[in-house]
Amino acid sequence: MGERDAGPMKTREQRDLFPGALEMMILRTLKRQPLHGYALAQHIKRTSNDLLQIEEGSLYPALQRLLKEELLRAEWGISSTNRRVRIYKLTAAGAGALQAGDVVVLLGDPESLAAAEVRLLRG
Repeated sequence: MGERDAGPMKTREQRDLFPGALEMMILRTLKRQPLHGYALAQHIKRTSNDLLQIEEGSLYPALQRLLKEELLRAEWGISSTNRRVRIYKLTAAGAGALQAGDVVVLLGDPESLAAAEVRLLRG
């Protein structure tokens, strides 16, 4: 049996967000406008000055959780590249969750990442 390669260890800059941070960033982003998944991930990346890169394996399960909790709804639409995409929109319950003032912080990550997340969470 060969050794199992667990892949490279995460650097300080690649640590995961505090639980719930991704969901809050999604809600904050969709407060501005409805977006499909790829556009949502790109907006978060751009807004954080490329410090936060949301992988598909994290984004879509988070979107599904938010749909299940009825904080988002999704409709089929057409992207700017003429592809069929699922467009996510904030529900009244989602807007209420944002107004509740939930605060999410990064634990133990560099200040630059914390600042990037704060920019996103403040909208």
